[in-house]
Amino acid sequence: MLVVESAASAVADGASALADLPQVQFVRGRAEREISRLGPDPDVGVTAPPRAGLGKAAVRDLAARAPQRIVHIACDPAALARDLSLFAAAGYRTTALRAFDAFPMTHHMEAAALLERRDPDAVMGSFAADHVITDPDGFGEAVRTAVAVAREDWLVTLGIEPTFPSSAFGYIRSGDGLDGHPGAQRVAAFVEKPSVEVATGYLAEGGYRWNAGMFVVRPTVLLDLLGAWHPEFAASLRAVAAAPDTLTEVWPSLPKIALDHAVAEPAADAGRVATVPASFAWDDIGDFDSLATLLEGEDPVTVLGDATAVHAVDATGLVVTGGRTIAVVGLEDVVVVDTPDAVLVTSRARAQEVKAVVAALKESGRTDLV
Repeated sequence: MLVVESAASAVADGASALADLPQVQFVRGRAEREISRLGPDPDVGVTAPPRAGLGKAAVRDLAARAPQRIVHIACDPAALARDLSLFAAAGYRTTALRAFDAFPMTHHMEAAALLERRDPDAVMGSFAADHVITDPDGFGEAVRTAVAVAREDWLVTLGIEPTFPSSAFGYIRSGDGLDGHPGAQRVAAFVEKPSVEVATGYLAEGGYRWNAGMFVVRPTVLLDLLGAWHPEFAASLRAVAAAPDTLTEVWPSLPKIALDHAVAEPAADAGRVATVPASFAWDDIGDFDSLATLLEGEDPVTVLGDATAVHAVDATGLVVTGGRTIAVVGLEDVVVVDTPDAVLVTSRARAQEVKAVVAALKESGRTDLV
């Protein structure tokens, strides 16, 4: 069995690419539409609803498909509680995964602790919701290889073949090949985001791949690796899995640390991480520069929204409309994002620095804007 887990919504391309793996079915945000696509009697129903939850009709329709177990991923605690009571009324035992956007690593670990108790032989995968994968067949093949490697107690990550010297991604330095798994390799090291100059050297040297943050692993292996470097953290997660009612009390005390730093990097140093090289087309739409590249067309200014609201003169870049007229004059690689309550203006080169604005707004108490 493979349970695929992501943050607030399942990866659309991942859902289609994994459809031929053992009886895993996905229900994404618009549940009333997605449920109708499920086959009868799936082994596991994996749900990733919007913040409002699935609701009575969607739970009823999903239960009618008679999955043996339902893995339910939710962000909002109140919506989660409502949905769980509906599932219980329908006679189902659920594995409820609260996916907190702010602490992505922690909900991966919480999922592992819950799955370890329910199915010690399971293999779980973690795939971010903001990735674009245009080759679902290639993605599915890479995941199948990763699952086979993970069954032999490796922490497995997918290494994306770099197409240019990016300074926006971390890198995986590959080591020796893995016996019995053609193409798979040991991970020699994880490398932080380099400068463009250093990244150029990586591509010239070879043996480096982009770190997409995709992991496949048995839950027990993940928790044991966590316990090797953060024993109290691992123990707390296993305790919560044994007594789910304690989650609200324990959650604020759990460390806020990324999976790469807490487990992957030290595990690679210890020789416990493998990588499956992948050549499918991939991009991480993590900022407006990436979005501009994805949407780029023939026009010098790419418009997401109402193109008639944008008037550009001698300008290039990206404009996201929000209802007002926007004029851009004489600016190169500009990013303008218009929303009802705020306007962002930056350059594509500095688009990632919007995080500093978000942090400043939170610090000033303007959480209504973030």
